[in-house]
Amino acid sequence: MPDQEHLLDAYSQAVTRVVEKVSPTVVKIGVSQPAQGGRGRRHEHTGAGSGVIIAPDGYILTNSHVVHDAQHLEVTTAAGQTFPAQTVGEDPDTDLAVIRGEARDLPVANLGDSDKLKVGQLVIAIGNPLGFQATVTAGVVSALGRSLRGQAGRLIENIIQTDAALNPGNSGGPLADTLSQVVGINTAIIPFAQGISFAIPINTARWVMGLLIKEGRVRRPYLGVSVAPVPLHPRMIAALKLPAERALRVVEVVPGSGADAAGLEPGDIIVAVDGRPIQSADELHQLLAKMGIGAELSLAVIREYQWLEFRIKTREAPPPN
Repeated sequence: MPDQEHLLDAYSQAVTRVVEKVSPTVVKIGVSQPAQGGRGRRHEHTGAGSGVIIAPDGYILTNSHVVHDAQHLEVTTAAGQTFPAQTVGEDPDTDLAVIRGEARDLPVANLGDSDKLKVGQLVIAIGNPLGFQATVTAGVVSALGRSLRGQAGRLIENIIQTDAALNPGNSGGPLADTLSQVVGINTAIIPFAQGISFAIPINTARWVMGLLIKEGRVRRPYLGVSVAPVPLHPRMIAALKLPAERALRVVEVVPGSGADAAGLEPGDIIVAVDGRPIQSADELHQLLAKMGIGAELSLAVIREYQWLEFRIKTREAPPPN
């Protein structure tokens, strides 16, 4: 019994220590739009989320879906200070955004290393669920390396799964380890599921927030095609000695894109890229993510039962709407 009490006390002390150090860096983000028919600076509240301060001069990391299309942002710190903020940049593909508030000398979170996380490790989530500011929940890392579909339809890789309870309003808040280091940014829950929540790894966030602060967005390469997975007929597989049973059918070619310049057409079937079989849009996105803008790729394509080879240069993906 004394051993159990000691373990419970150690657990409580660990969580309390994290809360004391991390909570001052967590903010509530109020989102509003101009009131219809209103005059002056009146706004209607339309949503709320959380964020974590990453620089003393007002830079705050949060989720893209929290601030997307927001006309007016208001930040409230744990100390009760309130000030307006503007979006610096957002990246829907990773559901991350950076905003900047009109404030100085703010407490700053200590960012950790999400690559060192282990399954079963204790983690603490801090945020403002359902309007209840500075709410703390604790749990463990349930799994690592999960994938989650982002707002823009792309697959976000290397997601942290945790059982720390999250609710609407927790989005954008920090996930911290017992060293009081932020290891993730809470991003999503599965409705009606219990104990299944997700966070973007802080190592991903470091890269994204640096680009957002510098350029306002993340520049990514793309081919300029919309694709859909398609099963291949066994006769086609045998006749053309295809490497897989599925491939990608080109649904649309964006005018002026690399694919358009190379001569790809709707209805073409992409079998492989640089000799690697491609069976899903996610595989294509993952491959492109590893290449820079201006990289040249070789596409193996089937058009009307003929095997064709195309050389395509990646171009910069247009910014999200």
